[in-house]
Amino acid sequence: MATLGMSEDERTAIERFQRDVVEPSMTSLVILYFTAAWCGPCKQLSPIIDKVVGDYAAKGVTLARIDVDAEKFLAAQFQIRSVPTVYAFFQGQPVADLTQYRSEGQFKRAFDQLLGQLPVKGEAQDLAAQVEPLIAMGEEVLAGGDAPRAESIFAQIRDMDPDNPAVLGGLARAMIAGGKTDEARSLLDSRGEEQAKHPAIARARAALEVAAAPAVDVSAEQARLDANPDDHEARFAIAQAAMAAGDRDSAADALLEIVARDREWNEGAARTRFLQMLEAAGFEDPWGRAQRRRLSALLFT
Repeated sequence: MATLGMSEDERTAIERFQRDVVEPSMTSLVILYFTAAWCGPCKQLSPIIDKVVGDYAAKGVTLARIDVDAEKFLAAQFQIRSVPTVYAFFQGQPVADLTQYRSEGQFKRAFDQLLGQLPVKGEAQDLAAQVEPLIAMGEEVLAGGDAPRAESIFAQIRDMDPDNPAVLGGLARAMIAGGKTDEARSLLDSRGEEQAKHPAIARARAALEVAAAPAVDVSAEQARLDANPDDHEARFAIAQAAMAAGDRDSAADALLEIVARDREWNEGAARTRFLQMLEAAGFEDPWGRAQRRRLSALLFT
């Protein structure tokens, strides 16, 4: 906004806008909220915006409220014809018009989308940058088979970022790998409904289910299977025992054989168990990718 020929009040208004909106927007997502004391819809919207912006403050979202009666010049500059009017500002420019949004869910979805697209810098992003390489270290140690050290690493990261599902999922899997299934189950059960849906928590839950397979003598089941290759119950028990022994290749072979012979057996139990093994392994695991190809070839050819 040019200041030539402006009154002192107008220049002061621009300076306030520069200080309260433009400068913070260089690193933060500023929600610019035009409102008025007489506006009924504004009275309903204000607590919603206050709450959502507060929830996202650590992610670099801030609120700038402008009363159109007190700031007539700014309202005119933005050609505000009705209130409430809500814009998202980043690096000195409007990046989204949020005026039509009225619910907490709508604003959260909009914020999530904008934060996913823009290089906003907040406490949460700074913490994520610190935690990400440490999580990678913990995963590497866990993949290398050192469950106690991996558990120690993830426990230390949890002290830094207590509610990070990737950290909690890694910690639970390290506990499971170390034989601490009860502790892992307690940790996973303590997660809220929303966090329980996170892929890292779901992966840990799948690992827990796989680890819970009973370690039993299946010589009788093997004899039954030798006598009748379509004894899926016996083959499934053998697969469970292989999982308990950590022999995931044998477990996968047995489960896929059941799927090949009767994919709907026991309401698809073999396929469900097989998918749990894949989820526990993780999407990037080379073994898991190879097994997914085997399952796809079986189901779609």
